[in-house]
Amino acid sequence: MIESTEQIDVTYEGDVVVVSINRPERLNAIAPETSDQLRETLLRLDDDDDSRVAILTGAGRGFCAGGDVKSMTDRHKPGVAPKKVYSQGRHLMNAFVSVEKPIIAMVNGPAAGLGATLALFCDMVVMADEASIGDRHVNVGLVAGDGGAVMWPLLVGPLLAKEMMITGRMLSGREAADMGLVNRSVPLEQLRKETMDLAREIAALPPYAVRATKTSVNRYVAWMTNLVLEPSLAWEKISMMSEDHQEALAARREKRAGVYTGQ
Repeated sequence: MIESTEQIDVTYEGDVVVVSINRPERLNAIAPETSDQLRETLLRLDDDDDSRVAILTGAGRGFCAGGDVKSMTDRHKPGVAPKKVYSQGRHLMNAFVSVEKPIIAMVNGPAAGLGATLALFCDMVVMADEASIGDRHVNVGLVAGDGGAVMWPLLVGPLLAKEMMITGRMLSGREAADMGLVNRSVPLEQLRKETMDLAREIAALPPYAVRATKTSVNRYVAWMTNLVLEPSLAWEKISMMSEDHQEALAARREKRAGVYTGQ
């Protein structure tokens, strides 16, 4: 049985384990310690004999607001090179790809930037009609490097992926389902039942066949992850050191339009 951590809540309902990002006061935004705790939880799933299917969701009214902008302001300075070759984002996305146990995203509220990526790297996505999903990296002066450039084109094709990721437009649950970005969208009051019914349906199937089938399909995801993730993360690191990124963060804090110079 997997235990909860400070920022990741773990509960069990029969053969289904529910993993909740537990920072509701920040709309479950991902700080460095959140990323580490989520990755460690994911990596324990395959050895967890008490569950056959996992559900990933967010505590409170949001799924995940993306990277924690407050911590970004302190960590990302213009002209300061990163200390590590590989980022936490690489390790977290690779954990999603490598886990054999099925993971269903239950998107109960906003899933933005990294939050959208976390949902889309799950094996299935059930979303509330009232929830929203989109990649907002460009809107804060960053390259969409945490895995969005892997999954959006795989799910909706390059043309729609580029439109959505470059504009940063947020989609409702219904729009996302109609586009084929997520599996289905239901009213918020039905979300938990719909997701749990799907999880229990999968949990009742032969577990090895389920896991091996998922792993077979994930060969495509792993291929694209290996091809795209590392260069896009490198370009994102470069954008983190840009003046435009700092201006975007300042504009967001000050509730004004940003003025960008390309520097």
